[in-house]
Amino acid sequence: MKNWNVIVSIYQDGFKRALRALREFGSVGHTPYHNILVMAVENPLSLLNSVEQRANEMPALYDAISRVAPAMRSFEFQSAEEFLEKAKSIILEWSPQLAGQSFHVRFHRRGSTHDLRTPDVERFLDDALLEALRGAGAPGAVSFSDPDAVIAIDTIDDRVGVGLWRRDDLARHPLLRPD
Repeated sequence: MKNWNVIVSIYQDGFKRALRALREFGSVGHTPYHNILVMAVENPLSLLNSVEQRANEMPALYDAISRVAPAMRSFEFQSAEEFLEKAKSIILEWSPQLAGQSFHVRFHRRGSTHDLRTPDVERFLDDALLEALRGAGAPGAVSFSDPDAVIAIDTIDDRVGVGLWRRDDLARHPLLRPD
């Protein structure tokens, strides 16, 4: 599935159970990565709500599904430079929402032969956002302990999904787990 907008991570023994449950909500695609599925749905946040509702009805799903990562924005890239440029552009669009807030970027990379090292990507994007916030007169801070927001970036080969999750989103959605 090329145009996914949700990544679902599965616990070791939960693959069949998770796959069966997710098929109720839309088309599910396999990836070449162990226990990683993708979906293309009309509204990724609604999918998250639906999966969590089903997991509340069938608690065994919490033992099958580790993480649901809806993408608010997605893009494809052909080089590390293109990835950094596009990811930075999206994050900077969100800077007004993060004015004076604490945050951090979390990067989950699967595949891709491009030179994208997780700590370097996270630091580059954190720094870009800090600079933009300082320039706007509303400095923010990088925090890994109870931040106001987490920006989650997930890749499957050369496709990227990006989400901005506020503290209340993280508290309300146990399957988000961006860290």
